[in-house]
Amino acid sequence: MIHISKYMAPSLVTFLNVHTRDEALNALVDLLDHDKKLQNRQIFYDAIMDREKIVSTGIGMGVAIPHAKLNPCDDFFIAIAVLQRGVEWKALDNAPVRLIFMIGGPDDKQTEYLQILSALTVAIKDEERRKKILTSNSKEAIIRLFSH
Repeated sequence: MIHISKYMAPSLVTFLNVHTRDEALNALVDLLDHDKKLQNRQIFYDAIMDREKIVSTGIGMGVAIPHAKLNPCDDFFIAIAVLQRGVEWKALDNAPVRLIFMIGGPDDKQTEYLQILSALTVAIKDEERRKKILTSNSKEAIIRLFSH
């Protein structure tokens, strides 16, 4: 079983007051770029936006999991945004999104990528965990919610 907390860091958690999906995605990509996770900010942003054009990454329950694989990239990462208010995302359940988990990583490790996506999806299906994330104001506390 994969431990998704190893791909998370307090520096990759942010609390946003945005009005649109694109503002949220831009802010998360900026966060990743600032944290030196990206070789090329624009390429990653374009990959994220291209993925959204194929099908919405809003999976329901107020959660979106935008993701893209890159080359070159050494390891996977997960950036987390907690939104002050829900934004329209064209989610599967049509509910606004308040939690975003942006995944990026190498394009040659498909198995690990799918394991991360699966483990994250299972973790966020826990309603109690989602409530704790939404009410937390501590980046470290949010990461701890995924460390067991």
